Amino acid sequence: MAVLVVFLSFSVAGVLGNEFSILRSPGSVVFRNGNWPIPGERIPDVAALSMGFSVKEDLSWPGLAVGNLFHRPRATVMVMVKGVDKLALPPGSVISYPLENAVPFSLDSVANSIHSLFSEETPVVLQLAPSEERVYMVGKANSVFEDLSVTLRQLRNRLFQENSVLTSLPLNSLSRNNEVDLLFLSELQVLRDISTLLSRHKHLAKDHSPDLYSLELAGLDEIGKHYGEDSEQFRDASKILTDALQKFADDMYNLYGGNAVVELVTVRSFDTSLVRKTRNILETKQVELHTEHPFSLVPNNMEHHKLSFQWMINPTISKTCSGIRLQL
Repeated sequence: MAVLVVFLSFSVAGVLGNEFSILRSPGSVVFRNGNWPIPGERIPDVAALSMGFSVKEDLSWPGLAVGNLFHRPRATVMVMVKGVDKLALPPGSVISYPLENAVPFSLDSVANSIHSLFSEETPVVLQLAPSEERVYMVGKANSVFEDLSVTLRQLRNRLFQENSVLTSLPLNSLSRNNEVDLLFLSELQVLRDISTLLSRHKHLAKDHSPDLYSLELAGLDEIGKHYGEDSEQFRDASKILTDALQKFADDMYNLYGGNAVVELVTVRSFDTSLVRKTRNILETKQVELHTEHPFSLVPNNMEHHKLSFQWMINPTISKTCSGIRLQL
């Protein structure tokens, strides 16, 4: 009986330890306070419904109330952090829900809805996983974020340029000479650069087409694997990331005039028995490349870079196409 009790306690902790949090939301999108678990596979549906889109299967989850159907949010920003079940967010400033059944998910269906319904307008769709060198852009994102670092080599170089996070963040126990630390810091640089680049195109935050940002951050997970979750480096990194995410949420929310939903998913680990779904918005062509790994997290001979375009286009004219997907 003792063994059974221990097993059940670990199972519940593994299922409900992760969180789905609302960092910022406009008055037209109502999230209720409550301890209602949300299944991981329904996160894309929450994002779709909050943007005013329909979903294939009804969502009977009391956390999301019926909002203003005639006032669509101008943007949804989803940040997923791997390697931790929750972050020490300020109490009272966010709404958090237990995340059950932490399976891999993507916002491809939401991006597809935007692409289908607003193809004649100027939506900004950016899906990015920096540590995995995956990026997908639609519409004006190609021009707004043409200078955004998306490969590991670009990310590392960006850290040693002027006005990088290395010159402004309190590194504490983290080191600019450790490649794992630099990978973590490069993701924080991406957050800052996204809001900075978008601030140069504020008019896009005022048009009628909704924008979508989906970011996957794995740097904290690498810190935990390298130093251990009880280490000073992991504690410092968690605090730095928490502060950076709140700053990013404020920046994006304000750039959209208070009409943006900013959401956070924290997952210690996914169910590895499930494989991430592949994108099916449009047919893609793939070209394989091989380059040296700047962060030295995997052996060079295991590097596998894939560059796939929605159409057969030249990357130098990507600003004129409606969508580009880069998976390196």
